[in-house]
Amino acid sequence: MSAVWQVFWAAVLSDLATGLGVLPFVGWKSQAPRWQGITAAVAGGMMLCASILVLGEKAVQSGTLAAVAGMAIGALFVGGSARIIAKRRWQIPGVSAAASRRSLLLVFTLFVHSIPEGIAIGVGYATGELSFGVLLAIVIAVHNIPEGAAVAVPLRAHGASILKCAAYAVLTSLPQPIVAVPAFLLVSLFQPLLPGSLGFAAGAMIYLVMSEMIPESLAACSAWEAGWGMAAGAAGMAGLIAALTQ
Repeated sequence: MSAVWQVFWAAVLSDLATGLGVLPFVGWKSQAPRWQGITAAVAGGMMLCASILVLGEKAVQSGTLAAVAGMAIGALFVGGSARIIAKRRWQIPGVSAAASRRSLLLVFTLFVHSIPEGIAIGVGYATGELSFGVLLAIVIAVHNIPEGAAVAVPLRAHGASILKCAAYAVLTSLPQPIVAVPAFLLVSLFQPLLPGSLGFAAGAMIYLVMSEMIPESLAACSAWEAGWGMAAGAAGMAGLIAALTQ
């Protein structure tokens, strides 16, 4: 298999991994608010950990100033997107306005932030170190799973089908296979963009967790449950990252 096809299929599998986040909700058409809150906390903890230990760390290593600027722009992007969605009152059919707002913000933000992840996969393979490219693709794929769960939480809780949840989840990572191959082939052009784009992804995800997922969790379950959910999610992701990087 040529290197281009390896990059493409690695990015496709990373995209499809996002759909795995809906598996815990099979046969579970509605959740008690308490479990919605706990699930959101666990997903938030995993996303926060991956944003800091994978995206943020790699961004700073590649270029500190560009990474910091990218994180600020990513946070501003999410905040601005939330206001636009709230003002336009876009709504998913069969889902409440509040749940639609959170779901659409998640889908939109994760869709945009998956672009630098696709670039990272392509550039990772272009380094010439196959093991590094594979490792990066695996880490991104694993961190896509709680993103898919985060998308599924409000949709499934309001009666959306598993297929609809999976479709929205996979949609959020669709840019990964689209940009991974061009990034691999044009690494000299994409390499300078990597620190800022990874910083953007990290800043966007951190802001999203802090502004949306934590308040959502605290509104549905106790602070004790939300805290332990966040800690469990972060610890699980940190352990997985450590295992993969040994």
